Amino acid sequence: MSADADEAAVTRVLQGDVSAFTGIVERWQGPLVNLAYRFVRDRGRAEEMAQEAFLRAFRGLGTWRRDAAFSTWLFAVATNLYRAEIRRIPPMVSLDEIAEPAAHDRLEGAIEAVERRRIVRRMLHSLPAKYRDALVLYYFHGSDVTATSRSLGLPEGTVKARLARGRDMLRSKLSRVLGTAEQKVPNETR
Repeated sequence: MSADADEAAVTRVLQGDVSAFTGIVERWQGPLVNLAYRFVRDRGRAEEMAQEAFLRAFRGLGTWRRDAAFSTWLFAVATNLYRAEIRRIPPMVSLDEIAEPAAHDRLEGAIEAVERRRIVRRMLHSLPAKYRDALVLYYFHGSDVTATSRSLGLPEGTVKARLARGRDMLRSKLSRVLGTAEQKVPNETR
């Protein structure tokens, strides 16, 4: 579906055809749940957060100024909600993330990998929100700088600066916690 289809659906909803919002939900449910999952790493909670994002979007549909794509506005609404939600209830590490490898050597490696991921997530969530949000959208949701800047309502240069500063802060925290200079934090932006 195209941006035109989204705009047509919004127009129909604002004219009183509430059922037109169903198409928006069907089109954007997967991406919003995936984005929420990147924030909380819990599928059930991510689905609930996406549902709340759609509810907020529906209620605020008249505030979309149409100067950017509907999807950009929708992701901004969702991102703001998700940020508030993780401040309210921080994400937990799920036991489902721990695999049960057969061999002892693989078990040790799997435990180490799960522990590293847990530490990275903990360090990421300890960053100030302005850096964390940029990193989550860019690296974990796969947004480019332009989409990230639109979702956060910031100039692209500010997003690039926050990505660079956030990576540096995360690298520093990981270096202290892991006791190594080798971290899995990319050095360059896309």
